[in-house]
Amino acid sequence: MQTYRLICHPDTPALKVRSVDAYVVRNRDNYLHFRWRIKGTGALIVPEFVGPGREDGLWQTTCFELFLGAPDSDSYHEFNFSPSGRWAAYDFTGYREGMAERAMVAPPQSQERRHAHILTFDVQLRASVLPPRPLQLGLTAVIEEEGGVKSYWAIAHPPCAPDFHAPTCFAATLPPPEQT
Repeated sequence: MQTYRLICHPDTPALKVRSVDAYVVRNRDNYLHFRWRIKGTGALIVPEFVGPGREDGLWQTTCFELFLGAPDSDSYHEFNFSPSGRWAAYDFTGYREGMAERAMVAPPQSQERRHAHILTFDVQLRASVLPPRPLQLGLTAVIEEEGGVKSYWAIAHPPCAPDFHAPTCFAATLPPPEQT
């Protein structure tokens, strides 16, 4: 398991959220399993579950994101996952350029669990929907709290405003799959 402590962008402090951790739980030939864990959920706004389906604009409230790019390539892929069950997937030809919906032969599976002041969100993706590995990896989260307060969390941030598309955010590596 790969574990990452996400950093809150200094320009967007959280109200009550104390930490956001992200994990690559399993990296197998046939699927990948990712997990995000939020501690300090007393003011957290979580979209109501409406069921699985593709939807744009998930980043406007609490959602979890995955960015993948091949080393030495300008192209990359963005995946958004909401506790509502909705998801989005995009391909980019370059930094915020050439955006197109990514074909998904198998939609992601997600599950939210809440305990006291912790929210855990799991996502499973079939490996067949991803480009070949190894890949540069960005695990991020948009967190909305009461009063419309939003904080932006990533493994690393660029020195300017929050921007998960920035190469700086692709701060980890998703290695080749484990043998099953």
